[in-house]
Amino acid sequence: MQKNPTLFPLLIIIFLALFLAACAGSSQPTAISGQAKPTVPAEYAGKSNPLAGDPAAIEAGKQRYAANCTPCHGASGMGDGPAAQSLNPKPQPLAKEMSTLQDDYILWRIAEGGAMAPFHSAMPAWKNIFSQEQIWQVMAFLRTLK
Repeated sequence: MQKNPTLFPLLIIIFLALFLAACAGSSQPTAISGQAKPTVPAEYAGKSNPLAGDPAAIEAGKQRYAANCTPCHGASGMGDGPAAQSLNPKPQPLAKEMSTLQDDYILWRIAEGGAMAPFHSAMPAWKNIFSQEQIWQVMAFLRTLK
């Protein structure tokens, strides 16, 4: 059986095209940067991160963020990951936003993702993938971004 040297690069290109198409969102604003933020649903309202500042939680969150969030939000949290160019709306610059966001808002956005109004973004809902503790860990890491 003879191998076709152009098959693998072609498969990679097709995979990337499908991935980027699946990640595309609408052009609606995300209601974060410089805009009024929607009210946090009761399910999340008032919750605060019990792992805030915990070095082990920060390290675990850093690893989870690197594996799952950097394609869109970038390694430094500036919304400049390799998949960000194809997204509309663009991922938020988390490093800039963290100082203005409350824990309950961040928990809600990570858990529920961005498919709902007013966000209409490609941000996936992580609540069925990560435990709440794992989301708290990611949040602990996000608070270290500057």
